[in-house]
Amino acid sequence: MNNDTNNLRFIDIENAIDKPRREFTREDIVKFILENDIKMVNFRYVGGDGRLKTLNFVVDGRKHLERILTLGERVDGSSLFKFVDPGTSDLYVVPRYRTAFVNPVSEIPTVELLCSFFSPDGLPFDGAPEYVLLKAHRRLKEQTGMELEALGELEFYVIGPRSDLYPMEVQRGYHASFPFSKFEALRKEAMLAITAAGGKVKYGHSEVGFVRYGELDLEQNEIEFLPVPLEDAADQLVLARWILRAVGYRHGVNVTFAPKVLVGHAGSGLHIHSRLVKDGFNMIVGRDGLSKVGKKLIGGYLKFAPSLTAFGNTIPVSYLRLVPHQEAPTSICWGYRNRSALVRVPLAWSDTTDMFKVANPGESGSYSWDVHPQTVEFRAPDGSANVHLLLAGMAVAALNGLTSEDSLKTAEELFVDKNIFNDPETMKKLPTLPSSCWESAEYLEKHRSFYEEGNVFTPQLIDWTIQHLKSFNDRGLSEKLYRKDAEIERLVSKFIHYP
Repeated sequence: MNNDTNNLRFIDIENAIDKPRREFTREDIVKFILENDIKMVNFRYVGGDGRLKTLNFVVDGRKHLERILTLGERVDGSSLFKFVDPGTSDLYVVPRYRTAFVNPVSEIPTVELLCSFFSPDGLPFDGAPEYVLLKAHRRLKEQTGMELEALGELEFYVIGPRSDLYPMEVQRGYHASFPFSKFEALRKEAMLAITAAGGKVKYGHSEVGFVRYGELDLEQNEIEFLPVPLEDAADQLVLARWILRAVGYRHGVNVTFAPKVLVGHAGSGLHIHSRLVKDGFNMIVGRDGLSKVGKKLIGGYLKFAPSLTAFGNTIPVSYLRLVPHQEAPTSICWGYRNRSALVRVPLAWSDTTDMFKVANPGESGSYSWDVHPQTVEFRAPDGSANVHLLLAGMAVAALNGLTSEDSLKTAEELFVDKNIFNDPETMKKLPTLPSSCWESAEYLEKHRSFYEEGNVFTPQLIDWTIQHLKSFNDRGLSEKLYRKDAEIERLVSKFIHYP
């Protein structure tokens, strides 16, 4: 394994420009590029498949930079979005200056910028993932006065050559240390690169999953982020997936976000934590736990959970993960600190900020947070998610929960205070998540009017999503594949790098 990080470019562009990212101007970017001998500029943007796309430019002086940073460039929209008519397919991609960063994994000094899509008449393209998210979040803020912040828990497997040194036990990898955790160096390198790209990383660690498979070791890891505004949360997850794959390539190993790599072993999720913030206050926090706002938020997530799988669980393999006894949700319910529930309310240091004084006798300092750290965790999504559309859907669900009269009742009825996998009678009473892409599409059809309200999701986007999910024709797939290991392995292999 290549552990050399000296040629990686962990340059903090925000510190170099000496102003917050949101204040970056075109002139700031041009000046930085020219003064730092940057050779290339890359435009990055998310296509309809949820994967990051690239357009490369060789830097050719100030006028060239001003042109591309102002006008953007043309792209073929029908090749990026299947619902765009090839007869009128041209779109523009225009960079967002606040997203600029120095590519941390390139041998060539390169500045990267994330882009927005625009239609031929110069208006934002309604079906672009980043604009769907912007519309959803803007509508939520306008109607409630609250901002939705989110963070992702990005789980992934590293697949590399088998090592017989310091073997780790199967399904016993949680928070393992090097040398038992063989790919800790890769994870740390990726964390530095993600941070250099503007991501707000909370921590990284090895996860429970560890499998020895022939001549390969499959080791599960996780990188968790800090809460940021919804649009930023989506951008940093998309960039993180790209960076992890790039770092994996440098190390000569595969990094996969597939929901399942082997049946019977831990799957990988993309748990999304969220909170509602207004004037610096976390509105989901109450005196004795969650506030009414927090419970309404959960009620919205529970109501929309079946159709949210259309954006968060987008391949047949997703539904091999959503099975009992693997810490993946199957039933629609919520609870405090309950990992068998679909929505979990995790510990958040309420009334416990003096623990450091016990651990450090004689310490007399104090600590207070800017915004209370309490979140609610939506545990269904996985690495196949179209992240921008998933978070847009969660904003739609949040708004419905906050404005609907029945959301508190939904939360009350679907609260659980036990491990439901050990209580078959409780499980029978709870509604369940879809068991296939086909069923997910059917729920999206039922809920489409909510997603399309206010033109957040366009009818064309919803139509294409339903059609795409049904194209897998995976109704009853889990039953058909029961004990057919070779067929399951072929299916998992097909989707090992999706999106």
